[in-house]
Amino acid sequence: MSGDRHEAGFKRQASVDAAREQLRSLVEPVDRTERMPTEAAGGRVIAAEITPKRPVPHYDRAAMDGFAVTAEETVGASERAPARLEAAESMGPGQAVRVHTGSEMPDTADAVVRVEDVTERTDGLAIETAVTPGENVAPTGEDVAADTTLFEPGDRLRPSDLGVLKATGIGTVPVYERPEIAVIPTGEEVVESDPGPGEIVETNGLVVTRLVERWGGDPRYRDIVTDDQQVLADAIERDLDADVIVTTGGSSVGERDLLPEVLAELGDVAVHGVAHKPGHPVGFGSVEETPVLMLPGYPVSALVNAVQLLYPAVAWAGNREPADPPTTAGELTRKIASEPGVRSYVRVRHVAEGVEPIRSGGAGVLSSVSAADGWVVVPESQEGIEAGATVSVEDWEWSP
Repeated sequence: MSGDRHEAGFKRQASVDAAREQLRSLVEPVDRTERMPTEAAGGRVIAAEITPKRPVPHYDRAAMDGFAVTAEETVGASERAPARLEAAESMGPGQAVRVHTGSEMPDTADAVVRVEDVTERTDGLAIETAVTPGENVAPTGEDVAADTTLFEPGDRLRPSDLGVLKATGIGTVPVYERPEIAVIPTGEEVVESDPGPGEIVETNGLVVTRLVERWGGDPRYRDIVTDDQQVLADAIERDLDADVIVTTGGSSVGERDLLPEVLAELGDVAVHGVAHKPGHPVGFGSVEETPVLMLPGYPVSALVNAVQLLYPAVAWAGNREPADPPTTAGELTRKIASEPGVRSYVRVRHVAEGVEPIRSGGAGVLSSVSAADGWVVVPESQEGIEAGATVSVEDWEWSP
């Protein structure tokens, strides 16, 4: 193990934006595709252009309850001088057919007179308002035309999109396979349960795995790997068929932080150290063209880097662009301090008085994440935020 890294620490750190750009250059979008039933395709990313099998509606239909008519026969109709038509079962000259919303329009009818504009009499129908051709009619293809493009590669299907697909006769859709993300928790002190003195329960891998699922990835949640260079190397090499490998723990510059050396021996380290807080001891690189992201072991640091770096990587691998999280504005109840040149993520919660900071430090305090409603981002160019300022609270646990 080289001593240079331990002595140098993190004197040179990449900016968050620069780190993202470098990570993006390492992530390849998956080209594996599959077809799946439309009903089960919510959240999936379309892999080929989709056009409708039929228009919507696929027939001319009444848009109102009333009577289907030939518009020309209602010209000049009014309450004082109604047009007189015969109620019939099928259309003919001087005739009208009762229709309901959604009914197929009879042949030769080209408009619908609303039921409230018709008086039914023993000697026929009194049409009390004139209509124009097409009035109160939903023509074939008004909702979805037959020659339209419904979706293009890269579109992610929402629940409403599934309704459009089903309505247009699409029973199965071509989608990209979900990117496979190997999640490898590390640390000789990390255990699954019942910790003894000096041991901690594994939580980072669990949290990251559930986030990957939420972000549209297919996670492999691996067993804990101890702090041994060969064992760590074997664990990474086992998952080189994944689209992204993410480890938790062992990413800093301590004597037991072995992952940077392991990654350097197996492949390349592109970035080690990012200028944000909490979470600067993060790094990433690649082995045989598979991106490897090393998250810190402190739970809040792991979460920050998962949101800032792993989420974009999952999105890129899944053939889509990462979305910005939703924000809520509020007035800061007390000052936030931050370090110039470092982007800070300050956990906050909404209270009656506004937005209350929980803490900016405490990278190991997992409960502060659970208690928070989101975080306020203090940019590198700013040294803190004064009390009373309006801030935007980012919801990091949204489902993009």
